[in-house]
Amino acid sequence: MNDSSWQPEPVPAGPAYDAQVGPHTRPMPIVPDAAGRDFDDREARDRGAASDGGSPFRADTPPQEPMPSPPPPHAEHPQDPSPPPQKKRAGRDLRAAIGVGVGLGAVIFASLLIVKAVFVGVVVVAVVVGLWELTSRLQEKKGIKVPLVPLAVGGAAMVIAGYVRGAEGAWVAMALTVLAVLVWRMTEPPEDYLKDVTAGAFAAFYVPFLATFVAMLLTADDGPQRVITFLLLTVVSDTGAYAVGWRFGKTKLAPRISPGKTREGLFGAVAFAMVAGALCMEFLIDGGAWWQGLLLGLAVAVSATLGDLGESMIKRDLGIKDMGTLLPGHGGIMDRLDSLLPTAPVVWLLLAAFVGTG
Repeated sequence: MNDSSWQPEPVPAGPAYDAQVGPHTRPMPIVPDAAGRDFDDREARDRGAASDGGSPFRADTPPQEPMPSPPPPHAEHPQDPSPPPQKKRAGRDLRAAIGVGVGLGAVIFASLLIVKAVFVGVVVVAVVVGLWELTSRLQEKKGIKVPLVPLAVGGAAMVIAGYVRGAEGAWVAMALTVLAVLVWRMTEPPEDYLKDVTAGAFAAFYVPFLATFVAMLLTADDGPQRVITFLLLTVVSDTGAYAVGWRFGKTKLAPRISPGKTREGLFGAVAFAMVAGALCMEFLIDGGAWWQGLLLGLAVAVSATLGDLGESMIKRDLGIKDMGTLLPGHGGIMDRLDSLLPTAPVVWLLLAAFVGTG
């Protein structure tokens, strides 16, 4: 018996090979060579098939090298680390903001401890500068010409009348100020008269009239402590909103008005203000109780946030970032009064309800 009788006949590789392989045909064994390639006598098999005329390939065609596989993505740039996460940055110069804030606080506390009338003078100056900033931006961005002279004189009169005669004096000064704006504007052409005087009435209410409640807080026997409570709760509310919102803020509170404010920041403002309110009512206000401070802190957090959003709405309408540049790191005077102005009547009303106005 011939030794080759049990071996299958050589058949070519490729499609022709696939067509000729029968169900009982045993394929040639595949043995990897030293270079890692699969070597299986295909070359010899192809030569035998070529001699029989059964293979369309040339007998001397060398086996083709396998295509090198592309390196994994990480191998191309082994030294390319992923970019570090961006750190949150504050929107203002914190050093300047802290320095200016400390300076303003020193002026306010010094005026409160010296003579009450000195603090009233500080409020008057802040009101006049705030009116100047507001009316200047209205004219620059909207072409609204609000008479500044009657507003400034009437605003100062409002604060002083509130300190001397209380709420009644403040209302009378408010009415006279609006009347003065109406008359003063008559000296100019009638075009845009209604727009100008309407903006003037708004400015008279928004800045000096709301600031009058700060002077009214001062008229009580513990007036300096009430003013300190008012300022402290507002600042603590803003600080809590900033700190918690910057660290944990994800859900926008009012993205169309102020994209930087978050609901988490509002919760921080409420928590900080309520704790500070409980401490202030317990240790600063005569006859106050800690639970009253919790309610006071909650109200301050809400009013301060609404005041901030209100001025942000005005600035968005005007297309500006800040009302002024007098305070480095803060903007203008109005950028510091935004949360204080609407909070003043809230604090005055709640303290009057809790412990009276005396």
